[in-house]
Amino acid sequence: MSYAIIRNTNYKMKNLSGIYRHNERKNTNYSNKDINRQNSILNYSIKAPYSTYEKIFKDIQKKYNLKGMIKKVSNVMCEFIITSDKEFFKAIGEEKKKRYFETAYKFVANYNNLGEEFIVSTKVHNDETTPHLHILFVPVVHKRDKDGKEIRKIACSEYWKGKDSYRKLQDNFYSYMTKSGFNLERGNKEENEHIPIEKLKKITNYESQEIFEETKHYEQEKVTNDVEIMREDYRRVIKKFNTIAKRYTKIKSIVEETMYKAEQVQFENYNLKQENQNLRHEVLRLKDYINKTFEYVSLLFDFSKDRLKRLVNSFINDISFKDK
Repeated sequence: MSYAIIRNTNYKMKNLSGIYRHNERKNTNYSNKDINRQNSILNYSIKAPYSTYEKIFKDIQKKYNLKGMIKKVSNVMCEFIITSDKEFFKAIGEEKKKRYFETAYKFVANYNNLGEEFIVSTKVHNDETTPHLHILFVPVVHKRDKDGKEIRKIACSEYWKGKDSYRKLQDNFYSYMTKSGFNLERGNKEENEHIPIEKLKKITNYESQEIFEETKHYEQEKVTNDVEIMREDYRRVIKKFNTIAKRYTKIKSIVEETMYKAEQVQFENYNLKQENQNLRHEVLRLKDYINKTFEYVSLLFDFSKDRLKRLVNSFINDISFKDK
C-alpha cells in the first residue's frame, strides 16, 4: 500500500531566492543528481509565479494590507512537498496523477482557511526519481482586532499553532485525498507502531500510572465541619493538581515530539529506500553493459571472452596495487 505524504518547510526572506531558482528550474547546474534536466520539460505549474518569490511576497503583502512585523528571523513563506511512492504514480497513470496534484492544491488552498490568493507557486516536478508537488504560500491567518474588524496577518507561528499541528495536517490531508478517490494509507500511523515500546512505556505508562495513584485519594470525601480545615485541604488539592497538570503537559509534549520525529524518520527512510533501489538498478544495468562490451570486443577481435576478462581484471588489480 502507498502512503499519502505531505511535509512542510518554513522559509525566511533570505531563503526565497534559492528556493525560487530551484523550484522553477532557473539554475544551470544542480547538486541533486536525481534531477534529469532532459525531463524538466515535463514539469508544469498548477499556479505559475509571475515573478520571483520575494517580489510576489511583497506584492501580496501590499495588496492585501497584511499585518505582522517582518524581521530577518521571521518565517515569511511555507512550502508543502506532496508526493507518494513511484509505484503509486506508475499504477494510476498520467491523468489520475495530474488529478492527484490538483486535488492536493485545492486542499492547501482551503486548509486553515488560507485562501488561494496567498499561494505563490504550485509546481509539479516530473524530472526527479519520484513525481512530487511544491506549493509555496504565505502563512496568513484571519483574525479580528480589538474593535472586531477582520484583519489578515502574516504569522507562521499562529498558522502552525499547537504542538500537534503537523499531525493534524497529515490527518486532514490523508482524509481529504482518500475521500477524493485515492487509495492511500496515512503513513505515520504504521510507523508509530515501531517506536520502541520500552521507551514509550517509560514516557507514558509509568508516569501516567504514578499520577493516577497520586490522584485517587483526592476523590475521597473529607468528613469535617471545620471550614478552615476544608479550605486548607481545598488549597492543598488544587496545588497538587496544578503540579500534576504540569507533569501531564510535559509528558504529552514528549510523546508528540517523539511521534513527530518518527514521522520525519519514516520520510527519510522512504527516500533512502528509493535511492537504494535506484542504485541497485544502476548496478545491474552497468553489469549488463560491461558484459555486452566483453562480448562485442571478443567477437570483434576474435578473442576469448573469458581470457579478455582475466586480462582486464589483472590490469585493474595492478593499478590498485600501485595506488596503495
